[in-house]
Amino acid sequence: MDTNKLIALMPELAVFKIVVDEGSFTAAARKLGVTPSALSKQLSRLEQTLSTKLLERTTRKLVITQSGKGIYDQCCALLEATKQVVEFTSSEHETPSGSVTVAAPKAFLSIVLQPMVLPFLTQYPDIELKLKARDGDIDLISEGIDIVFRLTEKPTEGLVLKQLGKVSLSLCASPDYLALRGTPTHPTELVNHDCLYLGETTTDHIWDFVKDGEMHTVAVSGRYAVNHSQMRLRGVMDGLGIGIFPDFVIKKALAEGEVKPVLEDWTIKGNYQGDIALQFAQTKFMPARLRVFIDYVAEHMAKYTVS
Repeated sequence: MDTNKLIALMPELAVFKIVVDEGSFTAAARKLGVTPSALSKQLSRLEQTLSTKLLERTTRKLVITQSGKGIYDQCCALLEATKQVVEFTSSEHETPSGSVTVAAPKAFLSIVLQPMVLPFLTQYPDIELKLKARDGDIDLISEGIDIVFRLTEKPTEGLVLKQLGKVSLSLCASPDYLALRGTPTHPTELVNHDCLYLGETTTDHIWDFVKDGEMHTVAVSGRYAVNHSQMRLRGVMDGLGIGIFPDFVIKKALAEGEVKPVLEDWTIKGNYQGDIALQFAQTKFMPARLRVFIDYVAEHMAKYTVS
């Protein structure tokens, strides 16, 4: 296909991506300020040019085909490349401006990043910051995310990695609970205690412990499960039992004596521990707004990281 035909395809590829993102021709047309029938005709031309079906149209919804999924991914990459072309004009001396979209686990976002928001926005008044509380896998390009924070022993391959510290899991309980029920000295004793866990899966009440090559897997139980770290910590502080947390979650409560550590000499295996990994897509031309955010977080992270 010659260059002129490729260039002519670009607007239709962009329209295809918007239709998929919005979920319907009507919503996409509203966003673009055109009629649904005009978009439908553009998509039909694109399908004819590519000799493949991109969307299955039903009376209720649009369903993307297998070929459409592959082309959609390419459209996302094309958009990202276009953004980089635009950002190429951003030079070192320009005032950082524009939007920065950041995704991070809920507790980390609330406890560690939230206190940085106001000072950062005050220092950089031309930057718009969008924060998304997200646990689990994230596709930066297709979801329009600039930077992702992960607490993990296995950072995502293919993304640039900046390590900001370490985080480990810690077990704790309130002084009143320990005074009433006693302090366990071995993981196996947890079966005799009330424990607070996430309740997200059928296995997250199963806790793994390691020390000097010795391993123990314990199935705990309790009357309270919640997949929100701060609510779970509140339950522990109120004496409902023993809980596991990333250490930054309980740092303040430990310092103020509201909770006490339990089984400190054992390593707890699980999610949300390892590197505090700041990751972003590889780019030759990092816009100033991303650079200053990354530098700002790296500079201010030390006081939130438990060593």
